[in-house]
Amino acid sequence: MSTLGRILMVEDDPKDVELTLTALEEYNLANEVVVTRDGQEALDYLFCRGQFSTRSHENPAVILLDLKLPKVDGLEVLQQIKSDERLKMLPVVVLTSSHEEKDMVRSYKLGVNAYVVKPVDFHEFVNAVKELGAFWRSSMSRRQAA
Repeated sequence: MSTLGRILMVEDDPKDVELTLTALEEYNLANEVVVTRDGQEALDYLFCRGQFSTRSHENPAVILLDLKLPKVDGLEVLQQIKSDERLKMLPVVVLTSSHEEKDMVRSYKLGVNAYVVKPVDFHEFVNAVKELGAFWRSSMSRRQAA
């Protein structure tokens, strides 16, 4: 499990945070999960600003990004990640309740690695996170082999 690294979860809904953390823990999919509650806080974390100015400059292994966020929305966060030389190769998984095709299309145009619509049912949600874990593990294996 030591190769799993850190997950940055950008999510403002406490229930979704709890569900995701439970699913990640149940399937041993993370060594550490950092939770930011809005888009501005996520950007501060990634760019080591504000309250995160003294954090290690090591990037997370993957970002789980909600789209509907306060302060700075998820699409803007994604755009800033993918336009920055140090961050653009980070795997980003949009984990959102948005069923809007325009959000999905824009996310992929901006360079997201996967787009997952959050299921309402707890077991479906856990299975979706489990599938994300499989995706993440395979992407980590490919990055380590490169």
